[in-house]
Amino acid sequence: MVRYTAGNKVGKGTYWNFSTGERMDIGTEGVLPGGKGAMYFRLPATGIVMLGPVLGLLYAAFLPFIGIAMLMKLVLQKVASAVMVPAQRSASFGWRPSESYLAGKKKGAPSEKRDEGGDSPGKS
Repeated sequence: MVRYTAGNKVGKGTYWNFSTGERMDIGTEGVLPGGKGAMYFRLPATGIVMLGPVLGLLYAAFLPFIGIAMLMKLVLQKVASAVMVPAQRSASFGWRPSESYLAGKKKGAPSEKRDEGGDSPGKS
């Protein structure tokens, strides 16, 4: 068995947790530390050194595809926002739940009030 979970009783060997980079050297017998989902792999140090170039090659091979996927995601987000923003504005009904008017809503600024006489001040 190569894969172990945290809390398992294991024998002598070197155990690696790839998600945290933690290495555990067990001398005789012991229990692997960690949370419920922690996974450990039993590999000698030479096995990890040999995996380095293979993982680097995989990274270099998939890097162009990762760039294309990121570009497509960016373009799709821009298109979706260009479509959704006008739709959201037309569907809005003016309710803003984060605002509260405990003292009542403002009636308007003083400059918006009209004269009682009906004539505006600029006209004669």
